[in-house]
Amino acid sequence: MSMSQRTGPGTRDRQPVGDRGSWWGRNQKRLVPYIFIAPNMIVFTVFVFVPILFAFYISLNEWSLIGTPQFVGLGNYVEMLGDGQFWRALLNTLVYTIGTVPGSIALGLLVAIGLNRKMPGLALLRSLFFVPVIISLVAVALIASWMFNDNYGVINAALEALGFEGVAWLSSPVWAMPSLIITTLWIRIGFCMVIYLAALQSIPVELYQAAQVDGATGWRQFRHITWPLLGPTTFLLLILNVIYSLHVFDLIYVMTGGGPGSSTSVLVQYIYQMAFQESQMGYASAVGVVLYLMLLVFTVFQWRMTRQGENV
Repeated sequence: MSMSQRTGPGTRDRQPVGDRGSWWGRNQKRLVPYIFIAPNMIVFTVFVFVPILFAFYISLNEWSLIGTPQFVGLGNYVEMLGDGQFWRALLNTLVYTIGTVPGSIALGLLVAIGLNRKMPGLALLRSLFFVPVIISLVAVALIASWMFNDNYGVINAALEALGFEGVAWLSSPVWAMPSLIITTLWIRIGFCMVIYLAALQSIPVELYQAAQVDGATGWRQFRHITWPLLGPTTFLLLILNVIYSLHVFDLIYVMTGGGPGSSTSVLVQYIYQMAFQESQMGYASAVGVVLYLMLLVFTVFQWRMTRQGENV
């Protein structure tokens, strides 16, 4: 009996469950990815997107966390333009960002290049640089406060041992910000080092071997091979470090509290002060919106510049 003769109503070819004519069978391949990302999207929506939209709404109101918000339109933003404390906090944030971001990236790259080779105690050296990253930031701030203490800090003790006068690191409006920048560099060098190490080890060795055959020196190899191939990594670190600098709070809160005076007060600390100390939730939300827009504009600008550089 031929195959065609054996095929009948009771011997139809079996179809996979997902291929039957149901709605799920027709859309299974398209829906499965969304099912997997649904938990993350729910978390992001509840804890990120909704708070951002709520902050935009509250920034258009006067609200003290008690009672009903009173709509004032752009009143909080107009008030912000004439607020000297806001402009001082914005300036301090920019100074802190400029002082920490380039130094963190440059020093992290320098340390990564130095440790990207075989040497005795390599694992220990890498660990020593990375330790401040994994320690609680509050603990690091307490250690730094002790080190920079005007009276019994080890840094002033070392300066006096070398014949120099001690510096009022945390009690001087001139030196408070540099002490925060130095502490931040100490924390971030290890993070940048690890990211750069991973990128350096992914560069093919054949490129350096070919450059050596052509007579390229170490500097020319770095300029024409290493640095261009580290472009995406540098862009990532730039974005992460800028976001960290614009969002800094706990380090400054523990070490200086925004003082002396307002010499180290930054935007996030000013938002905290207006929201939870002066109960001006609407105005604090307006400052938060400005900070969010700053981050958004910077990220989009850097992304476009990087895309244009790749297309050249």
